[in-house]
Amino acid sequence: MVDIIIGAIQPTGPPSNKPGFTGGTTVEAEILDVREPRKSVRGPQDEERRKEFRQDPANGRVLTLLVPNGTVLPKDLDRRKYKVRLRFIKK
Repeated sequence: MVDIIIGAIQPTGPPSNKPGFTGGTTVEAEILDVREPRKSVRGPQDEERRKEFRQDPANGRVLTLLVPNGTVLPKDLDRRKYKVRLRFIKK
């Protein structure tokens, strides 16, 4: 069985004094999928079908990550504003 949660409300009760996001904070995540980079998608007239052309590096890998506690992420998270650095630790 899979639960798909689109959105959730904040829990009721007194506000907790959790520290907010600070730059350089370590965030734990779970790897959901690892796949090869995207390939060119050509339409019938040999034109790119994507709205934004994006060419992934040939040696790149695409990771899908799940952050169990999304409250530790910055509120203004955007790919243009932040850089992500990964550190892998064996289980």
